[in-house]
Amino acid sequence: MFEHLNAQAQDKIMALMVEYREDPRDTKVDLGVGVYKDPTGNTPVMRAVKAAEKQLLEKETTKSYTALGGDPAFVKALSGLVLNGAVEEGRLAAAAQPGGTGAIHQALELVKMANPDATVWVSDPTWPNHLSIIKHLKMKMTPYRYFDNDTRAVDFSGMMADLGNVAAGDVVILHGCCHNPTGANLNMEQWKEVTELLGAKQALPLIDIAYQGFGDGLEADALGVRHITSTLPESLIAASCSKNFGVYRERTGLLMAVSPDDKMKAVTQQNLTHLNRQNFSFPPDHGARVVQMILDDPALRTEWETELEEVRNTMLGLRTQLAEALQARTGSDRFGFLAEHRGMFSRLGATPEQVETMKEKHGIYMVGDSRMNIAGLNKDTVDILADAIVDAGV
Repeated sequence: MFEHLNAQAQDKIMALMVEYREDPRDTKVDLGVGVYKDPTGNTPVMRAVKAAEKQLLEKETTKSYTALGGDPAFVKALSGLVLNGAVEEGRLAAAAQPGGTGAIHQALELVKMANPDATVWVSDPTWPNHLSIIKHLKMKMTPYRYFDNDTRAVDFSGMMADLGNVAAGDVVILHGCCHNPTGANLNMEQWKEVTELLGAKQALPLIDIAYQGFGDGLEADALGVRHITSTLPESLIAASCSKNFGVYRERTGLLMAVSPDDKMKAVTQQNLTHLNRQNFSFPPDHGARVVQMILDDPALRTEWETELEEVRNTMLGLRTQLAEALQARTGSDRFGFLAEHRGMFSRLGATPEQVETMKEKHGIYMVGDSRMNIAGLNKDTVDILADAIVDAGV
């Protein structure tokens, strides 16, 4: 039977990780995989997470299943963090998921159940797993312009022109903040224009918010999400705790579905829990429980918010340092966009050949489209990267 299986293409980021590990150079720099690293190159367990886990270890009395939709306290806490009351409780259905990836997959399955003919619109570029999941589910997909390779900013006029072709019942995937892979984000006025367009087109927004708190802060990063969900009758939100709580391996996420009224909310909730049952039955709880404890405990929440700000400001400092280092080396402000982008990623604008040159000559590992993880840098490796960028002729 297995002889009929086809080989699957290797994930480019996973392959890059293997190459990096096998490189013997002490000066190598990993800007590929999307995890936060401290100045020592470690991905730390956040202080509040450690404290919550200690409490959980002492107080937990059972490892029995939670509800099919996850623990209600977690659902309430995380939906509150993202939406902060922007949507009435009577319109909001939600179910815990194994990470943001699980939430995206489940959201698209829900769409396919509701409208098998829906086309899924994705930004060009977008997180590669968006494309992979859509393809796996055999759904129709269309890209819309998003990133201007010359200015390294949002091509908003191109985006709006392309989204003008969206049909009623189509789905538009939007990045809630800290766009992956470009780092270029919509401003609030642009969020309002997108919301108005989708409302007129009767299209469904699917908002992927995986980096809340990594851009301009917890509240600012959620403003676009809150506007669109409070304005339109229906929307989907896939939230991840991997980055902002640092619980990558705990696979902690939430899928939220905003319905027009409480009657439709009940039907949507039934479908969310049905999908959970088919795919994995009960969602994982350890990471969800830790996140809920942090959000509901004032002292733990304060500690977490303080550390999250430290992480955010570290990345902003690295962005500024890199932009200034490149300005000093080139006498040009053409890399100023690095300080303007937000989140973990920026697309440098290098060709695949230049990316390969930086890897071979300088041990700089980034994805072939020149997406780089700013959090993979530290103050000592910024100059190594700046020299490599200039040497490669970017």
